[in-house]
Amino acid sequence: MDISVVIPVYGCRAALPELHRRLVDALEGMGRSFEIVLVDDCCPQNSWEEIVRICGEDRRVIGIHLSRNFGQIRAITCGLDACKGDWVVVMDCDLQDRPEAIPQLYAQAQEGYDAVFVRRVNRKDKGSTRLLSRLFYKVYEYFTDGAYDNTISNFSIASRQVIDAYCRLREHNRGYTTFIKWLGFCQTAIEVEGDERFEGESSYTMRKKLRMAFELITSQSTKPLKLATRTGFVIFGISLVFLIVLLIYKLVMPGVAVGWTSLIGAMFLLSGLNIGIVGVVGLYVGNIFDEAKNRPLYVVARVLNDAGGFDGKRDG
Repeated sequence: MDISVVIPVYGCRAALPELHRRLVDALEGMGRSFEIVLVDDCCPQNSWEEIVRICGEDRRVIGIHLSRNFGQIRAITCGLDACKGDWVVVMDCDLQDRPEAIPQLYAQAQEGYDAVFVRRVNRKDKGSTRLLSRLFYKVYEYFTDGAYDNTISNFSIASRQVIDAYCRLREHNRGYTTFIKWLGFCQTAIEVEGDERFEGESSYTMRKKLRMAFELITSQSTKPLKLATRTGFVIFGISLVFLIVLLIYKLVMPGVAVGWTSLIGAMFLLSGLNIGIVGVVGLYVGNIFDEAKNRPLYVVARVLNDAGGFDGKRDG
């Protein structure tokens, strides 16, 4: 198998026929053997019915139905575990990623690269979405001491060596582009203009994005813990200086009563700071708890058209 295309599916049921048609046109034009892996992340729009229909018409399409919603990255991981191609394309199902760009990605990879990502230009996302993405990567860069481009999307092609290395990483709090970046190998990016969503709006709400940001940062870096420790020492130093000033003030003017307002304010400040630091530690304890349970990243309910007998199990 030359090329596998892995697509997590959540929503966008109406886009699937058009996505399949454009994928087949692009891949057949390359003259390479291929498979398309559609992973249904238990979409409430019942996209699985459309995937079943497509799989019935085209044996090159593998349909995987997860037992419940596990999230986009875990759905991608499931597809990567199942695919067999020497080169693997990852893309979204909403047609913001152009299937016609796959030959360009493949050609660039043949120049000696192990992974080629798409840098979206003229993105059709909302301004707030782009701003939030830029802010997240700036914060992520600070805490992980890495360099990340917020215009880079999951749309990419990677060699079998890179995909196998990624699939051996079984952390529960996971990313795709960030993990591939961490793996190293020879990587580059090409510029491709992004299209508008075929239908609907993104299922990534602000709450989901913030939760994912906290999970990724606390699972990939101990810098927040170090920052909390430094903050504690700084507050201790400030408190010590403040105490010395109060003692001098009391000795110089013993008849003047020190106000309670500053004392109460300091108590609330330090209490809030302590609770915040305990919360940061709690995030790391929660991550350890999730990993210690050692549950599977996903559970497969049904597989269509997979001659290799993929059952959703993979050795770590």
